[in-house]
Amino acid sequence: MSRRGDTAYGTGHVDLVAVRRDGTAATGETTVVRLLSLLPAHWFCTLRSVGPDRIDLRIDLDGHVDRGAVRRAVAGALADRALDGWTEEP
Repeated sequence: MSRRGDTAYGTGHVDLVAVRRDGTAATGETTVVRLLSLLPAHWFCTLRSVGPDRIDLRIDLDGHVDRGAVRRAVAGALADRALDGWTEEP
């Protein structure tokens, strides 16, 4: 049985929350643009909310995008120097 958003390949989504851990880092309004630009352009992402210290995205899964691919891509994007001070919330 799979949980919501936990399918290997197929339908569903991954909810992603990124939080600002360093008050000197860029705010969420700027960071969300940078974050989205570092993710694959063909992914369907829905911005659920954005604030100075928190970004909430939903990324759809399909036959070519699975939960692991999303987690790897997000980790890679958050490792970019432009996103220093931001981390994914577990």
